Amino acid sequence: MASITHKGSPITTSGELPKVGSKAPDFKLTNGDLADVSLKDFAGKKKILDIAVSLDTGICQMGARKFNEQASKLPNTVVLVVTADLPFASKRFCTTEGLTGVMPLSVMHDRGFGKDYGVEITSGKLQGVLCRALVVIDENDKVVYTQQVPEIGQEPDYEPALKAVK
Repeated sequence: MASITHKGSPITTSGELPKVGSKAPDFKLTNGDLADVSLKDFAGKKKILDIAVSLDTGICQMGARKFNEQASKLPNTVVLVVTADLPFASKRFCTTEGLTGVMPLSVMHDRGFGKDYGVEITSGKLQGVLCRALVVIDENDKVVYTQQVPEIGQEPDYEPALKAVK
């Protein structure tokens, strides 16, 4: 389990991020049309998983905007913004903001993602949602980069994740 903080108070997660070099765990995530997608739906593409607490928070919104700016420059790459938000709420945010380069996805139908990727918060006021993390998966579904953000209210370091797909 990872030890991170929320406004300086310690909280824990359900595990650790997948190891670099390992096969990415499969997932079932729900899109804004309430359809489920899995890792195989992105076969042959590089994948950036921007794992966030909620697109209803400023820091997570900034992350989605930052990746949206960069998405058109990333050949053969999809950016998946994964939260515990309701899928139609995430879709509405991205539509309203004009964020067409990222795909918002939710753990609504299957909470296994949080456990399998080690990102479900298991203590504190945010228990049950996902922590801030980045996971980059290559076109062969191998994990090539991970980043656990140590403080929930902090932005990740985007550049290493972007370099991992170039």
